[in-house]
Amino acid sequence: MDNGVLSSAYDFEQNFIANLIVAIIAGLIGGVITVNLMDRWLRKNAFWKALLYIVLTYVVAAITVSAIGAAYYYSEDLGIPFYRPEVWQEVYVFFGTWFFLKQFIIWLFIVISTLIVLMVNEKYGPGVFPDYLLGKYFLPKNERRIFMFADIKNATGIAEDLGEEKYFHFLKDFFRDVAPAIVQSYGEVYQYVGDEIVVSWKMKQGLKSGNALRCFFNMKKSIAYRKGRYLRKYGVSPEFKAGYHFGAVMVGEIGKIKREIAFSGDVLNTTSRIQGMCNELGVEILASEKFADVAYKLPKGVQKVKVGDEKLRGKSEEIGLVTYVRE
Repeated sequence: MDNGVLSSAYDFEQNFIANLIVAIIAGLIGGVITVNLMDRWLRKNAFWKALLYIVLTYVVAAITVSAIGAAYYYSEDLGIPFYRPEVWQEVYVFFGTWFFLKQFIIWLFIVISTLIVLMVNEKYGPGVFPDYLLGKYFLPKNERRIFMFADIKNATGIAEDLGEEKYFHFLKDFFRDVAPAIVQSYGEVYQYVGDEIVVSWKMKQGLKSGNALRCFFNMKKSIAYRKGRYLRKYGVSPEFKAGYHFGAVMVGEIGKIKREIAFSGDVLNTTSRIQGMCNELGVEILASEKFADVAYKLPKGVQKVKVGDEKLRGKSEEIGLVTYVRE
């Protein structure tokens, strides 16, 4: 290849293998950086510091991967082992070519774009940003949605025992540890309110394979797995209760100084009231019979138990409630 133009000496197999080596190594390194390091750095550092770490890591990775690919190419081209000085002299010259600089800039742009996507995903939650970007909710629209309100039991007592700063970290750990269960069930975090988290599902995604209910039990499993760490760190492990309901809501962008996608409708108030009945009825999970009727596909090993009709605070009529237990 001469100045980016194929010559008569072009060796397809040699170029293919060189590019394959670069692609495999870059894919492995890129996967580790994207999935692990970038996400970890963004969570644990100020943005400018995380950006610096990511760019420096990319520069080192790009030079390393390119050097390996170029060493193979020139070793084959010159017909000598890759460790010979002549090969590395060619590699050194390669780093000054427009071909390398162009690829370096293109992939740097991809890395920065990935970083922006991760940041936005952190801000709006998985699945929410595409709707926001496409202006799906620029004008309010009516949707049917499933909601889960979950909050920590005895949060006030825990806060008093831990103090403000330690309790804040306690909440931060709790919300972080239940996040995978929400993502895996295709839930969307609507908001955090003190020790409470509100999760929403589009009907199809929430009902499929019992996703909405599976979320609750996976959250419990995640916290139980980390119980020892909570006890060592805080002296208490979080227990939580949840309420489920579904119905029609108005959803749209709201706000002038700070815009966000907001839900409005009686279903939110009802779900909150259902969750508030958990302590009174001595259960960890409650759902309306209306929800139970449509969510008939239950997670493996979960059974529905009818609780009966109850009058919710602020409601004039009684509502049928059910709970769920593992076999």
